[in-house]
Amino acid sequence: MMFRPRKNPARKRATGRAGAFLALAAIAIGATLAVPAVPALADGRFAVIPKRTIYPGEQLDATVLEEVAVTNPNIAPGYAERIEAVDGLVTRRTLVAGRIILVSSLREPFAVSRGKAVRLVFQNGPLMITASGSPLDDAAVGDLIKVRNLDSGVIVTGTVMEDRTVHVVAK
Repeated sequence: MMFRPRKNPARKRATGRAGAFLALAAIAIGATLAVPAVPALADGRFAVIPKRTIYPGEQLDATVLEEVAVTNPNIAPGYAERIEAVDGLVTRRTLVAGRIILVSSLREPFAVSRGKAVRLVFQNGPLMITASGSPLDDAAVGDLIKVRNLDSGVIVTGTVMEDRTVHVVAK
């Protein structure tokens, strides 16, 4: 056999009065607070978002990106604001469509690839020595990498240059 608890009409009225009082208090507090509607739109801030999901290792292209107005005043710093700033960069992680792109999730494209032949250049005053080498890692322009000299087998350290050569550092 099941029993139902009795309803107390006095308790119902007390709850109703308390609920009405809380609603009026919330309205009064809300009316006294002045919150700006959307301050970010007045600033004219923009964020870059992908139109489709972009996977790690893909190079960004302006055709798959768009700029949108930032409406969240509490958005974390470090996001891409202009398409020109990220066009041509490569993703380090998956970028979800419609979400902001953090600059930390992008990198420069590799100038040299592991195992592909590069030209080693050593220069000391008027002396200039060149040799062929094989990088031991992928690297972008300006990175310091280790390269195996194909003639001698010696591993040297050098800086990747824009013309895809590696300038060897003197020991």
